[in-house]
Formats: sequence, C-alpha cells, structure tokens
Amino acid sequence: MKKLFKVALVAVCMVFMGNFAKAQSKIGYIQFDVIIQALPEFKTLQTQLQAYQKQWTDQLSTLNTEYQNKATDYQSKQATMTDAIKAGKVAELTDLQKRFNDQQELARQQVEAKTNELSKPLIDKVKAAITDVAKEKGYAYVLNSTQTDLLVSPAADDLGPAVKLKLGIK
Repeated sequence: MKKLFKVALVAVCMVFMGNFAKAQSKIGYIQFDVIIQALPEFKTLQTQLQAYQKQWTDQLSTLNTEYQNKATDYQSKQATMTDAIKAGKVAELTDLQKRFNDQQELARQQVEAKTNELSKPLIDKVKAAITDVAKEKGYAYVLNSTQTDLLVSPAADDLGPAVKLKLGIK
C-alpha cells in the first residue's frame, strides 16, 4: 500500500511539473523607436515640433540680442558713467540675464510638454498594435530592445515585422 501511495505521489508530481514547463512565458522584443519613426505621421509630428521650437528659439534669440547690445553699450560707456548709473546698468543686465534663463527653462518645459502631447497618439497606436501582435503570437512579455541591451535574441521573437505589418508600414 505504501509503495502504491509513493508511485501515485510521484506520478502527480510529474504531471504538475509537465504543466509548469508548458506554462512558461514567451518573451519577445521590439525596437519601439524604429516603429514610431517608420509611421507616416511621425514626419508631420517632427514638422510641427520644429515649428514650435522655432517660435521659442526666435524669442530667446531676441532676448539674447537685447542683452548683448546692452552689455556692449555698457562696456563702451562704462568709463564715463557715474557709480549710480553703473549700478543701474549692472542691475538691468542682471535682470535681462535672469529673464533669458527663465525664458530658456520655460521654453524647454513647453517644448517637452508639446512633444509629449503630439507623440501620445502615436505611442498609444503602436502600443495597441504591439499588444495585439503579442496576444496573437502568445507572448506574455515584450521588451523594448532600444532601451535594453539584448545580448542574445532569436529572430523568431522579434515582433517588429509583425507590428509593422499590423500598422500597415512597409
């Protein structure tokens, strides 16, 4: 009776081990940035961002030119100025420099926000396609290989071509 119990226990363990081996997850990878850049909408997004960045660049250039002109004027007339006028000019130059730095930081933040706003629909579209392809092919995990150094990866686990096909990209 004890032998029969042991044999049954071993058999049950083997069944569970077999099921565990079958349940292991498939892991795929994709070059997310390459897919995003291959989308036709990406060129439009880049054009819009460049136009937006140019607006900020023009504002910063104007402020910088104003600062440079006032600094040159101050340096050329410094010898003939009274101490009170010098102090006023230095304060004005310092204020201009601070305004330039503040404007530069604001421009960086605004361009970053605009980039996020414009790229969100593209990112969502690609993520949805990746999710669909992963489900169709039975992948539990998909890694972004542009952010992860994959030292060894079989070509069969590259979901890039399937995602491009799903998105209609050549």
